[in-house]
Amino acid sequence: MALAAAALAGCGDKAAPSAALFPLEAGHVWTYHQQIEAAGRSDSSWLVMRTLPAEDYAGATAYRRRSDDGNDYWLRRDASGIFRVAMKHELQEEPAKDEAPRYVLKEPLAVGTEWQSSTVPYLLERRQGFPMEVRHEGKAVPMRYAIEATDEAVTVPAGRFERCLRVRGQAVVRLYADGVVGWKDMPLTTTEWYCPGPGLVKLAREEPANSVFLSGGTLALELHAWSPP
Repeated sequence: MALAAAALAGCGDKAAPSAALFPLEAGHVWTYHQQIEAAGRSDSSWLVMRTLPAEDYAGATAYRRRSDDGNDYWLRRDASGIFRVAMKHELQEEPAKDEAPRYVLKEPLAVGTEWQSSTVPYLLERRQGFPMEVRHEGKAVPMRYAIEATDEAVTVPAGRFERCLRVRGQAVVRLYADGVVGWKDMPLTTTEWYCPGPGLVKLAREEPANSVFLSGGTLALELHAWSPP
């Protein structure tokens, strides 16, 4: 889900290993293909993300990312890792500041490193009722992320990448499943692969329902092209 590097050099950001796995400096362009299988339908789309010049946000330098679907993200990088500090949807006049930093990658980049941020069900839908999309009910839940591997090889349409980091996020949302089971914990799982150079090259989201009243789905995101500055 987004800046002068010199302004952060005093914080050691240039030396942080995460800098190679999530580039923030202006001029990068990524093109991703997204495939969603949910509620008996299949949706395919393209997403282009780019980094913009440095700017001041809330009194400090932030790195800004913009997606072609109208969303902007402000991020910072220091010795603790890379984290988002604000975002803005297309219809918002001003960016919404995150109450707490939302880490993308947390140092040290080692198996077992964990962090937490909130998420919502993006794919779960009710078969009947309104709103159908569960995410519109405002059910934000904590998702626990953990680094599971630091030396994986990943092949996507943009090429083959090595020494990649695999991160898994796991959360549970409690929803009314059906009249027999009643309320049930529904798992939400995200797996992400970050590789030296382009950064995020692959993402998989799984939201199974196993319910009479609910339908789940999967989302797959893969890097098709990447242009460094």
